[in-house]
Amino acid sequence: MARQSPNLETAPVVQRLRIRYAKRGRLCFTSHRDFARAFERALRRANVPMAFSAGFSQHPKISYVGAAPTGVASEAEYVEIGLTEPRDADEVRKGLDDALPPGLDILEVVPAPEGSFADLINTSAWRIELPDIAPSDAEEAMKVFLAAETVPVERLTKKGRRELDARAAVQYAAVTQGNAAGNVAGSASASPRLERYAIIEVVVQHTTPVVRPDDVLTGLRLVAQLTSKVPARAMRIAQGALQAPEAGAAATSPIESWIRDPLALTGRT
Repeated sequence: MARQSPNLETAPVVQRLRIRYAKRGRLCFTSHRDFARAFERALRRANVPMAFSAGFSQHPKISYVGAAPTGVASEAEYVEIGLTEPRDADEVRKGLDDALPPGLDILEVVPAPEGSFADLINTSAWRIELPDIAPSDAEEAMKVFLAAETVPVERLTKKGRRELDARAAVQYAAVTQGNAAGNVAGSASASPRLERYAIIEVVVQHTTPVVRPDDVLTGLRLVAQLTSKVPARAMRIAQGALQAPEAGAAATSPIESWIRDPLALTGRT
């Protein structure tokens, strides 16, 4: 049997949509691969007219940007899709949100202009809850961390053990406090807490490899002996391009003010 030629006549992309979604509650343990499978099924269920690549093995034109690690909650995950027919962005948002399980929530969909979406995203803002660490202890540890020129940490990657500088990636850090009735990072599970416990907020510029919340915690342990017996809970609260607040405003500005919203720079009206 003669070998078939690849299909080179796929329908062109006539519209691109950029999507922000959240991973909440138990669904924060969804891996990126699992989310990708669920998202492709949701696109089919919502009857989104997807464009596909050409060739023997065709794939829907979906571009993921800066996916959060497995086990980490997020309010700022992003993906771009290519469509063969124009669709109303809000109708696509509702259709996809209805097709995905609660906890994988589509928050916003906007039409995309020309240009690279990935170029708009180079920084993340993280909130890390430490249920058994007092705020004063975390503050002292963070002072030591920020005063260090470098904080080398090791992480096991697909290419083996890599050393990275956790300090160089951190553009801003602050310690706030939560109380025992609070619930950070979208988790409903109960764990031992102090009456007032530490919440670390950090703005981390993306590097290669990317510095993650657990790398920051490893750095705090190495340079300031800050250790926790209770697993930390992390949540990404914003992702986009780095923008420092005006001089003198950083100490009082919310951590999100360090991030330029990538959808505000696209087709949002």
